[in-house]
Amino acid sequence: MAKVYNWQLGREMTYWYPEVRPQKQFAGIFDVNKCIACQTCTLACKTTWTSGKGQEYMLWNSVETKPYGYYPLGWDVKLLDLLGAQSFAEDGKYAGKTIFESAPAGERVQGWRPTQRDYAYPNVGEDDCAGGVDKGAHLTLPHMNWFFYLARTCCHCTYPGCLASCPRGSIYKRPEDGIVLVDQSRCRGYQECVKGCPYKRTFFNPMTGTTEKCVGCLPKHEAGLAPQCFQNCIGKIRLAGHISKPDKMREDNPMDFLVHVKKVALPLFPQFGTEPNMFYVPPIHAPAEFLRQIFGPGVEAAQKTYFNAHKDMDLAGLLTLFGSTEQIIDRFKREKETMIGWNEKGEEIIRVPITEPTYIREALASARGVLSTNVP
Repeated sequence: MAKVYNWQLGREMTYWYPEVRPQKQFAGIFDVNKCIACQTCTLACKTTWTSGKGQEYMLWNSVETKPYGYYPLGWDVKLLDLLGAQSFAEDGKYAGKTIFESAPAGERVQGWRPTQRDYAYPNVGEDDCAGGVDKGAHLTLPHMNWFFYLARTCCHCTYPGCLASCPRGSIYKRPEDGIVLVDQSRCRGYQECVKGCPYKRTFFNPMTGTTEKCVGCLPKHEAGLAPQCFQNCIGKIRLAGHISKPDKMREDNPMDFLVHVKKVALPLFPQFGTEPNMFYVPPIHAPAEFLRQIFGPGVEAAQKTYFNAHKDMDLAGLLTLFGSTEQIIDRFKREKETMIGWNEKGEEIIRVPITEPTYIREALASARGVLSTNVP
């Protein structure tokens, strides 16, 4: 076991391999407050990558309802139960054990393997909230009857559980962009990666006898384009890019600005220790007690920052760039009330007004002397 530094935990931890970071790390940010669970992202991924035999149950991307939704069933609560009660210190440093540090003797990773039945309920808990409004009860505000939608895909972790658990060394991170891939020629279908991935985003194909997982829409990424699930998001909740370590961040990089500068986007279950590279703007209406378990100790501050985004022109403007272009935005800048985005080549690819302009059409078209509105 090697000692590696995990900036999301604020400390060193043990991992199966030494720390080797890619030249740049592919990452994504999801604004949970905008998600409507239309599942367009799920279908976009499904029709593109997993429509073959043996892939029927595979959802590389899915959207589940929290607190009662899971795919596969209980993917997070079962692992949390295995880890036991853990905590963050007051300074934000993780004081508990990761899935690597708590692995049983003879195991590389603390984990569990779902059964076929666990994959049988992709819509379990959909739209179920914590608390009920029934039997003649009426809804009053403020209230605690809440739920939210959590869009999930492979986190392309810096320290992947799937990579660490594979005895064949068939899983690797691309050095140029950090996307986690499976070498199908080496995989023998042991399914240790399925057990080791804490997010359960690796899937076994019984027809080929090998593991398959999200490839970050590799052909599109190499062309500077966002993945299918990002591009097809109707709610415009997603932003693709590349994340830096805190000590190497750029404030004009959208990922770095939201994660490191404003700290409004948080990792998913950072206590697992994988340093995931998919980040979430937590919902402002859900209780912090629940969200702290999912996104870590910075939830209250992130909620407050997002709630007051209308007072921060740079933050508000950057949020308007979500879903505004299919190209990956490498750099952004605000010019008065307009947000501009550039790609890695330095080419301007998007220009969006922060406030949508309003146009009022006169009822009487003076040039022709007729009404410009419909009349009976």
